Amino acid sequence: MTPHKVLDTLSVLYTLIGDAISDGGIVNVNGIGQFEAKKKAERITANPSNGKRYLIPPKLTPIYKPAQIWKDYLKKIDEND
Repeated sequence: MTPHKVLDTLSVLYTLIGDAISDGGIVNVNGIGQFEAKKKAERITANPSNGKRYLIPPKLTPIYKPAQIWKDYLKKIDEND
């Protein structure tokens, strides 16, 4: 594949995964891992310099859980070092 086609393919993949997890779904890609979104609750934080309090709204955070093949591969690399 040409570099341009690879970029287009990855762009479509990112868009599809992003759309699926933003709707509350979980995406499993064989040999790669699992993608999902976790909702972080709203919270109140304070600025340490002036003490002013801020409300941080809730948000969705993408979570990636690697496939077991990647975990084994990284463990193997770590053992060889």
